[in-house]
Amino acid sequence: MMEIGLGLLVGLVLALTGAGGGILTVPLLMFGVGLELQQAAPIGLMAVGLAAWVGAVIGLREGIVRYKAAALMAGCGVLLAPVGVWVAGRVAHDVLAVVFALVMFWVAFRAFRRPPSDGSTPRAVPCRLNPQTGRFHWTSGCAAIVAASGTVAGFLSGLLGVGGGFVLVPALHRFSDLPMRSIAATSLAVIGLVSVSGVSSSALAGNIDWAVAIPFSVGAVAGMLMGLLISARLPGPLLQKGFGLIAIIAATALVIQSLGQ
Repeated sequence: MMEIGLGLLVGLVLALTGAGGGILTVPLLMFGVGLELQQAAPIGLMAVGLAAWVGAVIGLREGIVRYKAAALMAGCGVLLAPVGVWVAGRVAHDVLAVVFALVMFWVAFRAFRRPPSDGSTPRAVPCRLNPQTGRFHWTSGCAAIVAASGTVAGFLSGLLGVGGGFVLVPALHRFSDLPMRSIAATSLAVIGLVSVSGVSSSALAGNIDWAVAIPFSVGAVAGMLMGLLISARLPGPLLQKGFGLIAIIAATALVIQSLGQ
């Protein structure tokens, strides 16, 4: 089925980057399945959330998820996700499509701007790992940045039906000294937690087409498992630039569609 194949692609990208898969779900569902943005957003969030849960559980077993940071981000995000869902239901389709396209252009710019770091170069950042415990040394500045990142990710999660990883991964990379594998795993944990609120709100409002959502989600979970198997064999900079190119194509298609209407 078309839905399973598209979900497979989303899960694969999400596994390889820790972000990005969510932001592709809405364009894929709109152009591949023919849904409106308001219909595609909650389905995309459901699929991305389930796939992220799989990746997060595996990351927890490997000990690379910073679970306190993930819990703080998710707590802030859960509060704002229903607000995003409420706003999305009251904004015109074309306006949301243009906002979504602008977000994707920004993500693409970030992807081409610099490759991911492996965490080996010391940097002056507010959130630093304790070398003895391998966990964050918490300060007020670190807590504020982590909370703000989760708040923005949660609102966009409900508004646009994305997981928020495109906010979390750059934020953790810029403001912490976590290695990329730990950043990706922590991002997946937050996405999984935040998605619960947005999906629940949409389901209670009757905004989810289950005939599309279930096969799409099954494909996303399968794609996540496949991506985790091959992620260690592919270079991070190449993956990030490849995603940036996909984001540009999807954003351009959304703008063209909106202008045509």
